[in-house]
Amino acid sequence: MFQNIKNNRSYYLSTMALAGPVVISQLGHTLVQTADTMIVGHFAGTISLAAVSLTHSVFMIVLVIGLGIAYGLTPLIAQENGKSNKEECGKLLSNSFWINIVSGILLFCVVYFGSMFAMQHADQDPMVVNEAKPYLLLLSLSILPLMTFNTFKQFAEGLGFTRQAMQVTIWGNVLNVVLAIILVKGMFGIAPMGIRGVGIATLIDRVIMMLVMMFYVLRSKHFQSYMTHFKFFSLQKERVMSILKIGTPVAMQYVFEIGAFAGASLIAGKIGALEQASHQVAITLASMTYMMASGIAAAATIKVGNSFGNRKFVRLQKFAKVSYHLVLLFMICTAIIFAVFNQHLPYLITKDIEVVHLAAQLLLVAGLFQLFDGTQVVGLGVLRGMGDVNIPTLITFISYWIIGLPAGYLMGIVFQWGIKGVWYGLTLGLLSSSVLLNIRYRYITRRMLVIAS
Repeated sequence: MFQNIKNNRSYYLSTMALAGPVVISQLGHTLVQTADTMIVGHFAGTISLAAVSLTHSVFMIVLVIGLGIAYGLTPLIAQENGKSNKEECGKLLSNSFWINIVSGILLFCVVYFGSMFAMQHADQDPMVVNEAKPYLLLLSLSILPLMTFNTFKQFAEGLGFTRQAMQVTIWGNVLNVVLAIILVKGMFGIAPMGIRGVGIATLIDRVIMMLVMMFYVLRSKHFQSYMTHFKFFSLQKERVMSILKIGTPVAMQYVFEIGAFAGASLIAGKIGALEQASHQVAITLASMTYMMASGIAAAATIKVGNSFGNRKFVRLQKFAKVSYHLVLLFMICTAIIFAVFNQHLPYLITKDIEVVHLAAQLLLVAGLFQLFDGTQVVGLGVLRGMGDVNIPTLITFISYWIIGLPAGYLMGIVFQWGIKGVWYGLTLGLLSSSVLLNIRYRYITRRMLVIAS
């Protein structure tokens, strides 16, 4: 094994160099919600914490649709850049910009009219629902600036420029935390806003991040040769369809996975507010490690996509293998941390002793599914780099909605194992996804090598 690492040292180093900033940037999406959850948990109480869980469960399903559509640009940019086709890269950015603007508007409507209705009719605690409504509205307003930010972020990352989005994300999260604390607690003469305060802070943060990322891409010397082909008012049906052909299945992959966890939150709400709050604490911590793993997966997409565009299939296989190794190592480390510090980590988010005790038990389960969560997201990233998105989408649907969520409901509600039973079901879904995606990757690569020979 060590000899293999030595022989492929350059692949490990280049993947880590690309993945590092992407990990931090990807983590930014979760850190906004993590910061919101921590602030609410410490300053607003258990009912408000359950309201955050409920809001995120219905909002994230819609949000990941937008993130998936935006992500459709990255593998195309990586592939075209591998062919040194700068003109096509610029034109793809133009089309992606308008796809994401329209998507942002439509998704706001879905949240405002659809998610609000769903939340009110999901058999949840009425006090929790009343707390959640204003927060959900503010989050829905932040979709459009977030989609615009992701347009330019995915373009830059597709070209291998990952540090800038990382820096914007870091400073954006610092601003979000500071504003949220001021508004929730009511400092400097501002009346305490409670859960509405974190929503306002998130909206302001995402608007500023959008403006900074747009300015960087449009003005940086690194992209001048690409921007000569970028036009704000430019749409071509062929390019729109090529982006959506990848972006739409990726969005559905996100929906099936995140939707399963959102469904688990609703099942937890049927058990009780304590279980729902504990689920939110544990899933917030687990989501942080997942987003780090998804950063490695994003780097795998870029490296594999570039190799695929160059038709360097041996190089492609090496980057895929390296990405699997890196995510396994990382997830083993986080699983150990969850297992060793499970009694202490929940205190980062809440002081409620009952919530901490139950969340600590869930973190032991999370330590197990870390491995499957990491390998399945890298499997998706590798396959996206090769433009293979339809079959992986079917795999995620089967794994989470045919296997994982029904198993969680059966164990949690029918067998009365409580919230731990729900998490056992989620673990089973992640295991299924990981295995099936790896089988799909091996099948695709074998077929590619036969064609190339």
